[in-house]
Amino acid sequence: MMEKIYGWIASHTETIVICALLLGIGLPLLRLLGYVIRKGLKKKVSEQSIMLISKGVVYVGSTILVMMTLQQAGVKLGTLLGAAGIAGVAIGFASQTSLSNLISGLFLIWEKPFAIGDVLECGNDRGVVYSVDLLSVHLRTYTNQLIRIPNEALIKNPFTNVTRFPIRRMDINIGVAYKEDIEKVIRILKEVATANPLCLDEPEPIIVFKGFGDSALEFLFGPWFAKTDYVALRNSLLLEVKKRFDEEGIEIPFPHRTLYAGEATKPFPVHIVPPPAGPA
Repeated sequence: MMEKIYGWIASHTETIVICALLLGIGLPLLRLLGYVIRKGLKKKVSEQSIMLISKGVVYVGSTILVMMTLQQAGVKLGTLLGAAGIAGVAIGFASQTSLSNLISGLFLIWEKPFAIGDVLECGNDRGVVYSVDLLSVHLRTYTNQLIRIPNEALIKNPFTNVTRFPIRRMDINIGVAYKEDIEKVIRILKEVATANPLCLDEPEPIIVFKGFGDSALEFLFGPWFAKTDYVALRNSLLLEVKKRFDEEGIEIPFPHRTLYAGEATKPFPVHIVPPPAGPA
């Protein structure tokens, strides 16, 4: 048996060497070409387009390289492609979900509702778009975890691109005690927004008296900011609002309940019941 194998290798040495050279040199060259494309287009097109172009070149080049290797090895490509076509039909019926994701991915690439680096919210998932592929979108969460979302889910369900536009509004709900002066609270919130360098002057901050809550007067405090300043602005605003409220003597209440039985109602009788006597 081993003699037959050695004999076959000896008679096909040239073919084996050529195939090894094609794969051994061609595949690294394709990876190098993908790297050059990413570097060359870095400042010309979006990162999403760069990723798709480089992957497309590598995939197409790898397919051509494999076909050249098979042809050099003496494999009849016509027969192989015919068998692949029959198998492709069978696999297509068995993988309708993958086909749906592929078509959905093409729509997402064409529509471009988000790009790499955007913050995306889809259901309970939230993270930075890490990669956009033909079958799925990968998100990197703020805890450095990877979430894979099928493209079909993004087409069928609503999602939010949090960082699509250069500026955003930060909505902060604030409650103060009922004894506080509403106009004074609005004035203090305006002063806090004006003093914070991360808050934009235009558009002006939105300060709305929302109404009477169960335990507090409720306000909506909505300053505008550059999308890259979210964390820094939120931390500084909350600290500054608390500090100013303490300086001005404005109370931030906690939920509480008061039992009121009416003006004419007599006080509730209270009786102290002695514990039962123990056994003698």
